[in-house]
Amino acid sequence: MKIESQIEKISSFQHLELLANQVVEGFISGMHKSPFHGFSAEFAEHKVYNVGESTKYIDWKLFAKTDRLYTKRFEEETNLRCHIIIDNSSSMHYPELRDKQAFYENKIGFSVLASAVLMNLLKKQRDAIGLSVFSDNYEYYAPEKGSDRHHRMILNALENLLEKPTIKKSTDTITFLHQIAEKIHRRSMIILFTDMFQSGPEASGEEALFNALQHLKHNKHKVVLFHVVDNKTELNFDFDNAPRKFIDVETGEEVAIFADNVKQEYEKQTERYFKKLALTCAQNRIKYVPVSVGESFENILTTYLVEKQNFG
Repeated sequence: MKIESQIEKISSFQHLELLANQVVEGFISGMHKSPFHGFSAEFAEHKVYNVGESTKYIDWKLFAKTDRLYTKRFEEETNLRCHIIIDNSSSMHYPELRDKQAFYENKIGFSVLASAVLMNLLKKQRDAIGLSVFSDNYEYYAPEKGSDRHHRMILNALENLLEKPTIKKSTDTITFLHQIAEKIHRRSMIILFTDMFQSGPEASGEEALFNALQHLKHNKHKVVLFHVVDNKTELNFDFDNAPRKFIDVETGEEVAIFADNVKQEYEKQTERYFKKLALTCAQNRIKYVPVSVGESFENILTTYLVEKQNFG
């Protein structure tokens, strides 16, 4: 579902939950065209009856309508534990938003809305949700719970991420992924939103990063990495050839160059890094999904549903 179609109805992050709900409802209504044909809007209240279960809670009225056996699901039931991790370093607040731009048109806003969308789906399915936020420190942690109060608390924490940081925040992904991994004891699906920008020597930094990602898989967790980028500028380096000053938003380091002079080498190095990241994730059975700011959330929602089916 294209999120642009909702912009006239909802224009600010105060309506984060409402916007997330509209995205999910639009996705569900289109699911008859997808591999999840049986996944209806009523799934929040019912689950398929399995032979051998008690017949006490079978919904006979629904059986009369559908000729299929469903049992009523109760508030305390939880199918899945999911922990969302968001990188809130300064590079995630790129591109800088202009006046009247929607909050989800930079990386942090896109990640926040994507997280709210997943939370909406998790809530409908009575699943438990937790949240961690990191940058140069471990900014926020909430364990996995399924209550409405907990859900609202996490939505409030997500809204707070949309405020532009007043200080430069570097990325210490490695340290905090290890800390987060140690906090999640019960088997969970772990979903990470990050642009994967790292500091430090390239080779040793990459190896340490991959070790941290592998640590997330301990206790048989399932890990999904959503690699969030702005395709136009960060992947395709789409700038005119006027002299430009490029500023590292995390360190403040500046370099003045003509874009055309470095475009070919930049794209070569970026492609190399993306391919290595995808390969390493595949080798470690981590689901790697590159996503670009401004895309619809269909790929994110479909990835979640497929990974949940495979969670077992």
